[in-house]
Amino acid sequence: MRKREGTSSLGDSIEQALSPAMPREARPLAAATLRVLIILALCLLPAPHPALAQSKHPVTGREIAGVMGMGGADWLVRPEREAEEAPEKALDALAIPKGATVADIGAGVGYFTWRLAERVGPSGKVYANDIQPRMLERLKRNIAERGWNNVETVLGVEDDPKLPAGAIDLILLVDVYHEFSQPQRMLARMRDSLKPSGRLVLLEYRKEDPSVPIRFEHKMTVTEVRAELEAEGFRFEKNLDPLPRQHILVFRKR
Repeated sequence: MRKREGTSSLGDSIEQALSPAMPREARPLAAATLRVLIILALCLLPAPHPALAQSKHPVTGREIAGVMGMGGADWLVRPEREAEEAPEKALDALAIPKGATVADIGAGVGYFTWRLAERVGPSGKVYANDIQPRMLERLKRNIAERGWNNVETVLGVEDDPKLPAGAIDLILLVDVYHEFSQPQRMLARMRDSLKPSGRLVLLEYRKEDPSVPIRFEHKMTVTEVRAELEAEGFRFEKNLDPLPRQHILVFRKR
């Protein structure tokens, strides 16, 4: 069968890679040896975890959004964010007590972390989690400038936030859950880290509202969030809507 233009077989590629100076009689053996080595190398490569390649959530079919990198760090602390997201109003609605142990997942440069540190006070603790070391470096500087020493940074991974088991009163996810590449594994680990009375709270831009000026895959409906979290052992408690653009969705362990 005639190959399509612009394509070549593994054998063709190997032949082209061999040195033109190699004697013709040695080329078949060299090509065969190189072919075996390539196949062995491919066989030894680890298979990608199915969740890493996941582009849609298996429960809702929601498209999983890409993670914001350091290029968006300044956007996280833009002056307009106060009016657009009303962070103090969001935290007021959660009534976080002094002395609480809380976790800020996907903390970025600390926009909510330093507010949480003030809310829990010196007797409380904030775990500031992110999977990007450079974000955590910026966060540490921001926290130090504000004089808080009740924050511990935690470098997590895509399937584990690396939080202590059974120790957290409140886990807060601000505009981040929709970016989890392995949401089910992350939820399992976060469930394990909550105290029996602990809360898991998601702030997500309202997908139900087309006027919210955020990319579609970076918004979620209440129905989507409930379906995905309730399937992983969480009980929906309430939806707080005092914010101009976001849901505040509160869950507890079932």
